[in-house]
Amino acid sequence: MTIKNTGAHRLVSMFLLPFAGLTLSGCAAAQTAGQSGSSPEASALPWPSGFRVGHAQMPQGPTGCTVVITRGDAVGGVDVRGGAPGTVETDLLDPVNMVGHVDAVVLSGGSAYGLATRDGVMRFLESEGQGFRVGPQVIPIVAGAILYDLGVAPNGVRPDADCGRRAAEAAVGGSPESGSVGAGTGATVGKLRGSARAMRGGIGVASIELGDGLIVAAVVAVNAVGDVVDPETGAIVAGVRGEGDVFLDARRILREEGAPDEPGGNTTIGVVLTNAVLTKAQATKIAQMAQDGLARAIVPSHTPSDGDTMFVLGDGLWTGNVQVGRVGAIAADVVSAAILDAVRSARGLPGIPSVSDIN
Repeated sequence: MTIKNTGAHRLVSMFLLPFAGLTLSGCAAAQTAGQSGSSPEASALPWPSGFRVGHAQMPQGPTGCTVVITRGDAVGGVDVRGGAPGTVETDLLDPVNMVGHVDAVVLSGGSAYGLATRDGVMRFLESEGQGFRVGPQVIPIVAGAILYDLGVAPNGVRPDADCGRRAAEAAVGGSPESGSVGAGTGATVGKLRGSARAMRGGIGVASIELGDGLIVAAVVAVNAVGDVVDPETGAIVAGVRGEGDVFLDARRILREEGAPDEPGGNTTIGVVLTNAVLTKAQATKIAQMAQDGLARAIVPSHTPSDGDTMFVLGDGLWTGNVQVGRVGAIAADVVSAAILDAVRSARGLPGIPSVSDIN
């Protein structure tokens, strides 16, 4: 089966029809001209007030990092589904382990080298006096995950500790920028036929605010080996290109040709943010449910050679009754919406077009 990319495949205001009475949005306003495909006219999304998000890019080439900073009292959970993850401090988020709060989560390009961005975030938070107190010392609790973009950035260009610190210094409240920024700067999708047939991935943002004040939002860095698919229609939004920018369909390729030998191309990492009061066990369960949104929108996902990872953070500022199943189901929806926003907001590179380039 082949799918031609046409205007009919464009996503308009993510999932509004299935959520009558709710506000579910993707595509935040651009903050840096030329860095992203985000619409400058897009209105700000509803956003949990206990979080700040910052992006930073490496000036030498397309790679970078994204950090979510809490007030120091957010409760976190994580779910790792990829078979080759690159993560840090995920064990600390296990409900059986001691530390109950998270100071930040960092997402980075650069493969395992990108874990160095965490050092810069920690130094920044230490300078602010934020972290876990051990006598006179303060130890910021910073978890993180990385994606593989080494084939896009010039050889040797990787996000480092300075990149992490710059992202932390740039972190602000409210809905963040999406597109070709932060951890999504070097992200690509549609690599089942090699990089020559790939398209741009990126950072995606989406959120829902319910009538009772509950907010669930997501920041996702999308770097998929296969296709990004609109769960509502089944249409391919971005993916493996053939001649004339006809989508070749990753599902057909996998069935007829098998998976590629190149590892590391399918990692999608993200953070779900909510204003709900959560325990670590509840946050972990919501992270598991949020992965459903990733699987709905990316084909294939959770493969043996990727690092698909979802974090969940709750700032506890909403005092309503928390229903974990409800929050988890909504988390899956905003993750799917953020994935679609990532590819639709991205800006093309030479030889790697974006969705807007081929529409």
